[in-house]
Amino acid sequence: MDSKNIEELATQAEAFIQLCYAELEKSEVEIEQRILEIRSAIDSSGTYRHTEDELMHGARMAWRHNSRCIGRLFWHTLEVLDAREAQTEEQVAEKLLQHLKQANNGGRISPVITVFHSGEDAARRIRIWNHQLVRYAGYPETADKSRSGDPASDAFTRVCQQLGWQGTGGDFDVLPLVISIGDGQPRCFPIPKHLVQEVPLSHPEISRFPELQLRWYSVPIVSDMQLEIGGIAYPAAPFNGWYMETEIGSRNLGDTGRYNRLPAVADLLGLDRSTNTSLWKDRALLELNRAVLHSFKQAGVSIVDHHTAADQFVRFQQQEEERGRQVSGRWSWLIPPMSPSATPIWHDRTLKELDLSPRFLYQKSAYAGWLKETDPRQGEDGLEKSETDNQLVEMACPFHHKTDT
Repeated sequence: MDSKNIEELATQAEAFIQLCYAELEKSEVEIEQRILEIRSAIDSSGTYRHTEDELMHGARMAWRHNSRCIGRLFWHTLEVLDAREAQTEEQVAEKLLQHLKQANNGGRISPVITVFHSGEDAARRIRIWNHQLVRYAGYPETADKSRSGDPASDAFTRVCQQLGWQGTGGDFDVLPLVISIGDGQPRCFPIPKHLVQEVPLSHPEISRFPELQLRWYSVPIVSDMQLEIGGIAYPAAPFNGWYMETEIGSRNLGDTGRYNRLPAVADLLGLDRSTNTSLWKDRALLELNRAVLHSFKQAGVSIVDHHTAADQFVRFQQQEEERGRQVSGRWSWLIPPMSPSATPIWHDRTLKELDLSPRFLYQKSAYAGWLKETDPRQGEDGLEKSETDNQLVEMACPFHHKTDT
């Protein structure tokens, strides 16, 4: 690392320690001593290692700083699992399965992040190829078969198939974990069925709703973003909160670019789809979201409705103001995708997106380019354009991801 980069890292590290240690109520002597230790480590090795306390609070701060997340009221409850000693694909997979079990917590979802070692050494860099640890496969339409599954997973499903995985071809095949280290070949690890809790959808009033055969998994664990703390990048740091019902009902199941189930719901309800003036989309969307909330609550799985989530965000803003901290917020991402004008966020024109650290960052898909030579459907970067666009938007909010296309 050249002197310019070393000084930049030292500056970022010092800024983080000053902020982190002040929040942890450390003394000035402790702050100064730690900064000296870090500068010495950077001078001698070009990097430094976070203590467990720094890692834990830094990860929590990254959630608190995320401008596109509506669920930040609970940032301080994030459980941080230190997996920096994991070296092999098998060890990484074991930690990911532990994360899945701990996050699901029998349905009482716990916010969790698992942090693997930092990525300075390219030969040891860990990448998780999945967008979320649990995700359904996607199967494009062919000459003899209509499309099935999640369109957002089409390209990654082909990756898994080339690695030897085979699904049923249905709508809800759980994809395996795919992990690589350095330039090594990716390894595929199936997720045991008992670790994936799925919620079949029913409705509190519509008895025929189960005929739609819809379901969704209990916990969204985003696994392809990078965590940055004090200038140190962690390219493998999967994290989760719990679902907001519109993520499943309005976006994952409702979007035309995803499962596109609004027409089927409308037909079940006997709505007139011949004209937009019947508002059949709105009525179907409402009942689909009601079904999601009802089903998750019936199954004992944590979920929040978009009105409660918006009220919680306002409380988060108030708490941060009381502590003298600015809230970074991107209005267009914080308004929910259903009835946004009925929430207080709709009327808030004070929100600004700030450049704060620690933070979560996008990074190029680990399999970008991997399919390019073998699959003519890929674009220049090895991903279909529609999937690339979908990923960038889906990754925008780590704990309550809005999934517009």
